[in-house]
Amino acid sequence: MNPQSQGSLLLKSQLRSLTKNPVDGFSAGLVDDEDIYKWEIMVMGPPDTLYEGGFFKCHMTFPKEYPLRPPKLKFVSDVWHPNVHEDGEVCISILHEPGEDKWGYEKASERWLPIHTVETIMISVISMLSDPNDESPANIDAAKEWRTQPDVFKKKVQRCVRRSQEAAFD
Repeated sequence: MNPQSQGSLLLKSQLRSLTKNPVDGFSAGLVDDEDIYKWEIMVMGPPDTLYEGGFFKCHMTFPKEYPLRPPKLKFVSDVWHPNVHEDGEVCISILHEPGEDKWGYEKASERWLPIHTVETIMISVISMLSDPNDESPANIDAAKEWRTQPDVFKKKVQRCVRRSQEAAFD
């Protein structure tokens, strides 16, 4: 079996499982029923966080080499967060290419491993929303505000939550 069909079978299985047994905090489906490699995910802002009440849409795009290489995850909704690039791309260790980190910041075991699933990725994203890592930020301005101007940071996040709610109910 070629790796591409192995990846698509794995993704079909994960989608079936998430449809039958939804996981708290997010829902997942395909952007286009003909393309198993592009998913649309709705993340519910975790309770007791600044993001609570938000409905944040993202796209997860899988490489043809999945599960040997990680997918890319990008918020379509505005999200102000230290670990989300301004263009919406999520920056967390498990989405980084497998192997050693050339800067020595992450251990290989913290990076992408083929055992990760959409569920484990999304649980990490929900955890990231609950507890930002400002040590290696993707969005330096958000990390700086998070540390030095929490009230300003909170207002920006509240605006994102409000916008996400409006978009979800349009």
